Amino acid sequence: MVIKKFSKKQLLTVNWWCRPDTRHFDAVICDGAVRSGKTLSMSLGFVMWAANSFSGAAFAVCGKTVTSLHRNVITPLLPLLKEYGFSCQEKISRNYIDISFLGKSNRFYLFGGKDEGSAALIQGITLAGVFLDEAALMPRSFVEQALARCSVSGSKMWFNCNPDNPSHWFYNEWIKKANEKNALYIHFTMDDNPSLSPDLKERYKRLYSGAFYDRFVLGKWTASEGVVYPMFSPEKHLYSGEIQCSEFVISCDYGTVNPSSFGLWGLSGGVWYRTAEYYYSSKREGVARTDEEHYSALEQLAGDRHISRIIVDPSAASFIECIRRHGRFNVVKADNDVISGIRRVSSALKQNKIRINSGCKDIIREFSLYRWSEKAGMDAPVKENDHAMDDLRYFVSDIMKEPAGFFALSMSRDIS
Repeated sequence: MVIKKFSKKQLLTVNWWCRPDTRHFDAVICDGAVRSGKTLSMSLGFVMWAANSFSGAAFAVCGKTVTSLHRNVITPLLPLLKEYGFSCQEKISRNYIDISFLGKSNRFYLFGGKDEGSAALIQGITLAGVFLDEAALMPRSFVEQALARCSVSGSKMWFNCNPDNPSHWFYNEWIKKANEKNALYIHFTMDDNPSLSPDLKERYKRLYSGAFYDRFVLGKWTASEGVVYPMFSPEKHLYSGEIQCSEFVISCDYGTVNPSSFGLWGLSGGVWYRTAEYYYSSKREGVARTDEEHYSALEQLAGDRHISRIIVDPSAASFIECIRRHGRFNVVKADNDVISGIRRVSSALKQNKIRINSGCKDIIREFSLYRWSEKAGMDAPVKENDHAMDDLRYFVSDIMKEPAGFFALSMSRDIS
């Protein structure tokens, strides 16, 4: 890792706990744009504070999952700590790391806070401090249970997140009440990361639009509104004619009462083309279809092409079993994280990585009707006109997963 310098906000995040003007705070909250350098500077500051303040103590480092925590925090942090003279012994199977420096040693437990049941994982432990990465993605019960564990005198709480809906509990209970909570609030933009080049900043600006642009590029807590994919353009994203493709995939949103939507996708020149679709609504047609009838339609959609895999709505257990029983296709369960999937589709549209055949009338129709919910505090699309949108989301989430996260941060060796 090339180490050059900290920005002012990165430096404050690292050493706020030892500065005369900020060391009285009980917590620090860093939010703002993606790739703004807040995560690594905060994790480095957290370990340095722990080594300076305690020996033989226990700390918690929390992410949405332990896997994402390793990718986003631990993997970039450990080599940097070793450069600074820390000794790190990681026990992967037991999810903790012993970190020693200048004769002091502390244990850092790794926790995932992905759902309401995760709060039970952290119950009972006594902590001298907690670092919550992606705090806005964790359920309130988990975050509050983690904070309740910080009962050692001198303990401090460290929060890091990207913005979400302005009705989000974390925004209202911690960011808006930072003074009341005796928390130092530091807001980051991409300009607070000196290692992020102008070209990289422009790339991230091209990736997002709408609420995702406001949140991830501008760092604002803003509500989603209007159509979900305002960047969809018939002029840019529709095509006609035949495309020679090197690989084919089918994505399926399966329904019995609700419509079923299957999309046939072909890869050509680094772009995925939706070349054909099957869309069946029992309400529209007046007759429900069985699993076998839907499977026959799937085979007709595939034709004699080699299909590398069928990506299916994970809740469609009977249809998945039906496909497997026939033995022709490799079937995989789709990633059904709605908001992450919508973000991936938005990026794919912005980058022109997907195009739609003009004959795919149902997905084109749904693009104009698929809207964010207007209910206060809801960051979710309306559950109407969303079946082709769901099969699109399953496809993009499977085919166009983001690579493992990378970090761009520059800093000086002298952090005094």
